[in-house]
Amino acid sequence: MQISRYLKNYDTFIAAVIGFFAIQLFCKYSGIGISPDSIMYTSAARSLNTNGTLQTFNHIPIVDFPVFYPVFLGSIMFITRIDPVIFGAVLNGLMFATLIYTSGWIMHRFVPTSRVYKWLMLVAIILSPALLQVYSYLWSETLFIVETLFFLVAFREYLLKHTIKTLVIAALIAAISCITRYAAVTIVGTGGLLLLLDRVLPLKKKIFHIIIYGFVCISLLVSNLVFNAFMSGTTTGPREPSITSFGKNLYYFGNVICDWMGLTPNQYWLSIPLATIILLGFIAALAYNYYRRHLDSFENLAITFALVYGLFIVISSTFSRYERINHRLLAPMYITALWGYTSWGLLLLKKIVNTNTRKIVAGIMIVLMLGFVTKEFFIDKARYVDQIAGEYGNPGYTDESWIDSDFAAYLKTIDKSQFDPKVTIYTDAHEAVYFFSGMSSYLVPHRFFKKDVAKFYKIKRFYLIWFNVLENPELINIKDIQKVKHLRLIKDFGAEGGIYEYDENNLNQNLQN
Repeated sequence: MQISRYLKNYDTFIAAVIGFFAIQLFCKYSGIGISPDSIMYTSAARSLNTNGTLQTFNHIPIVDFPVFYPVFLGSIMFITRIDPVIFGAVLNGLMFATLIYTSGWIMHRFVPTSRVYKWLMLVAIILSPALLQVYSYLWSETLFIVETLFFLVAFREYLLKHTIKTLVIAALIAAISCITRYAAVTIVGTGGLLLLLDRVLPLKKKIFHIIIYGFVCISLLVSNLVFNAFMSGTTTGPREPSITSFGKNLYYFGNVICDWMGLTPNQYWLSIPLATIILLGFIAALAYNYYRRHLDSFENLAITFALVYGLFIVISSTFSRYERINHRLLAPMYITALWGYTSWGLLLLKKIVNTNTRKIVAGIMIVLMLGFVTKEFFIDKARYVDQIAGEYGNPGYTDESWIDSDFAAYLKTIDKSQFDPKVTIYTDAHEAVYFFSGMSSYLVPHRFFKKDVAKFYKIKRFYLIWFNVLENPELINIKDIQKVKHLRLIKDFGAEGGIYEYDENNLNQNLQN
């Protein structure tokens, strides 16, 4: 009994500690992974500490992303006086440990519960390639996924008690999540759907609770969007229409599910059927729980969120263009989807009366789960060999290619006085210019925005810092610019790129001479 009580209290804590060190392991070579988004968050956090404003490195209010994650980083920076790029690995390790501990706490309250099931799920979470990737980078998903589990805990408390206090607490968590990532409207939708399906409350009281919930949930998001509109004229920055159909996005969704199941790209022909089965299965499970009046279980909460989030990503990417559906985008639903498609096994075992049959079925389930986590382990091992043992680092601005880059080395020590402060610097990767040199610059226009392109070509003088290795097909490229403008090469880095200047006045003088 004492051993059982000890494991009950500490097995989840041990798993959380292992999770913390797993993140340190994947950040061991070159530190926390830094992507363009990471630099946006970091520069806004630095701005908050330096001058009290949430501006990115190009002195523009941060509107493409919600404000809370930069505020979160900025607050830690203010307390510790350490830059986010430096404390990122430890911070993400702590958040991953929090995620694991909260997951264990929730699973201990499944109905029915099982310690073996919890251990297997904790291993699957720790080894999840999607989660390990997310928590190896300075990304807002690291905070958002934790907030998602906090919401599940808070909203279940409301479903059990149906008090205004518990409702407001859950709504406040949802509100904060909405200004962490715009995709957190799925958390709001999860709670709203369960409120509508809840058959405990009388109709009038239900309507009142829905109004309170909705008002609190969207309060911070609306404030953030109004602020964005006031500062930049857009609510979420410029957005382009999608170029991928619903069927394509369902296929990409299925690709990720195939990867999570350990299948290979050769088996992506299963993507659309698998994605369809996954989403329809969630709908069926939610309907079944509604019929059984078991909406207040953690398992049902997880199923509801996985369904709402999965549909949101597929549908929204059909109308708005952002990065193709990938592991990062779907990582927030990994844990809830895992629970949704494994927790039914506990119910099945409970219903099996024959002891021998129950043992056989349980054994088969354990073997299948061990096979799943083994596949995860080998994927993680391959990543470790490639990125850490192979001394490359997490892909991004801290990896080996940039450490060895002559272009990056030059930017780190560049003499800023060579640039006329009155002349704008343009680039195809403004975050890279800032990360390596500390200078502000602006992106060349997107091809889609024809008026911006025409306006750019009318500029009489500008500098251009061009990274060949980062060329973005959605932006006009240097060949397009050279067809219209005669660029003077200031510094050549061969295949890596170069620094240029365009000055219409000098060009005209040379032509006259």
